[in-house]
Amino acid sequence: MEKTRHILAINVGSTSTKVAFYRGSERIAQESLAYSSADLAACKDLRDQLPLREAGLRSFIEKNGIDVKRVDLVISRGGLGRPAPAGAYAIDEAMCEDLMEGRYGKHASALGPSMAMGLARQYGMPAVVIDPPSTDEFAPLARVSGLPEIERKSAFHALNQKAAARRAAAKLGRRYEEVNLVVAHLGGGITIGAHSRGQVIDCTHGLTEGPFSPERAGALPTQDLLDLAGRVSPMELSGKLVGRGGLAAYLGTNDAVKVEAAVREGDARAGMIYRAMAYQVAKDIGAMAAVLSGDVDGVVLTGGLAHSGMLTGWVERQVTFIAPVMVFPGEDEMEAMAEGALRILRGEETPGKYEP
Repeated sequence: MEKTRHILAINVGSTSTKVAFYRGSERIAQESLAYSSADLAACKDLRDQLPLREAGLRSFIEKNGIDVKRVDLVISRGGLGRPAPAGAYAIDEAMCEDLMEGRYGKHASALGPSMAMGLARQYGMPAVVIDPPSTDEFAPLARVSGLPEIERKSAFHALNQKAAARRAAAKLGRRYEEVNLVVAHLGGGITIGAHSRGQVIDCTHGLTEGPFSPERAGALPTQDLLDLAGRVSPMELSGKLVGRGGLAAYLGTNDAVKVEAAVREGDARAGMIYRAMAYQVAKDIGAMAAVLSGDVDGVVLTGGLAHSGMLTGWVERQVTFIAPVMVFPGEDEMEAMAEGALRILRGEETPGKYEP
């Protein structure tokens, strides 16, 4: 009889921390801890957020009576580390230092591995990440930007995109490695990827490209961006691009639920901006369909914003000509992490070493 495994999963996003405790494949407890824009704006950098995020993790453990000494493995969503193929990687100091310093890009997901490593050191269990945002399976053509000094980089919601893609493939009665899909993760950040038979060969960058999102500016006209950079400080501009851009910049809130309520109440400006976000999502789905030469088995909409029937409806009407649209609201990231942890604990997968 197989030994029961206990797993703690941590998923730090731009505006929330999700934590879950599993006994085998059974989820015993899960909580999503949300943070306001004001709470996060009070933190000067990622390191300043760490006590706030760790306090939430400790509260979850205490509230649910979890005996951390019995946890077999702690798994975290990865951060923007050194690009590498999809898979599991052991968390170590080199990984955490790269993430916290923002060597390859700054994002709140950098906090998760540090939180996991802290627990692993205290209680003596292994800590890993799986399918981190810096997962890199780009085709050579996708790396060319337009300036030789700048290379396009892979940084996206790999964990949830791949989990949703596997669900879509199963719905089609095929394996993930047998289908071509365009997957759009719709959340605090938005990324849209071209999945070609198990490989994400191109994708919008989660911080610097693609549609604007509830709190990110997305791709911008470059000359106008340069003009703006001459009028504000680098720190202010950085905050405008990631954290206070998108819906937050136009409408004063990063809460899509409030925006949708305003639209339903007849707020014309909210309606135009919310629809513009859907328009940009649809436009980039079309671009990724072109990457796949139109050979697309399905378009997948996932992430927290996929709960919005208004938003997904607008997108679907513009892209349904490409392929059938499948909507998987929310995120499969916690389950994907738990499944990956079980594969590791069963010896079916061996975590790789992070190469700084």
